[in-house]
Amino acid sequence: MGRFDGKVVIVTGAGSGIGAATARVFLRDGASVVLNGRREHKLRETLAGVNPANALVHPGDISNEAYVATLVGDTIEKFGRLDVLINNAGFAIFGPFEQTTTETWRKVMATDLDGVYFGCREALPHLLKTGGTIINLSSASGLGADWGMSSYNAAKGAVTNFTRALALEYGSRGVRVNAVAPSLTSTEATGALEANEAIQEAFRVRMPIGRAAAPEDVAAVIAFLASDEARFVNGAILPVDGGLQASNGQPNFLHILG
Repeated sequence: MGRFDGKVVIVTGAGSGIGAATARVFLRDGASVVLNGRREHKLRETLAGVNPANALVHPGDISNEAYVATLVGDTIEKFGRLDVLINNAGFAIFGPFEQTTTETWRKVMATDLDGVYFGCREALPHLLKTGGTIINLSSASGLGADWGMSSYNAAKGAVTNFTRALALEYGSRGVRVNAVAPSLTSTEATGALEANEAIQEAFRVRMPIGRAAAPEDVAAVIAFLASDEARFVNGAILPVDGGLQASNGQPNFLHILG
């Protein structure tokens, strides 16, 4: 028996990284999973090594309002219910603020924030029927700011407080709403960062665990939040950051002084 037998889960951004790892966790634990992403071939790669019988591959762009309505509608049509929505899809654009164009700003907001709004809006009527749950992907960048990531900081900061607002409104109605806030996670999107030794050393200094997260590290926490074990967890923004938030930001005196 799996933790999620009989449950139906939507995972956006399920073609790689945290989304792919999360979809596999739920499939292996008995859930029926709808996998969303822009690239169909990547969604099918996610299903490698797991039983695809309870999966629905649903390629599309979650920044498109009409598409998200279709995504949720097709989920209900195929499986008859919805228990968990995981708003994972997102991306970051790096660069100084003065180089952030209106087009860039809107592109980040459309996926990282609007997509979360569309997903929650379409899913909540069905989650109210099942006593379901929403897990949003915020970020360490949604809890504090970064140099060169102003649009991403703005979007993820909004996701953080949007999660809290929905938790207030829907917790007493049987729907829990939480978020995870990862720091650096090893995915295809972070390849350039991980190839830069100076950046890697800076992360090693700041992160007590001393490494980037694996997608499976974050997926395990998402699954916990969706499970009955987290039945009294609502409105939480849970850092999955190797201890990054434990620091007050001052330098590591032990490292400097030996």
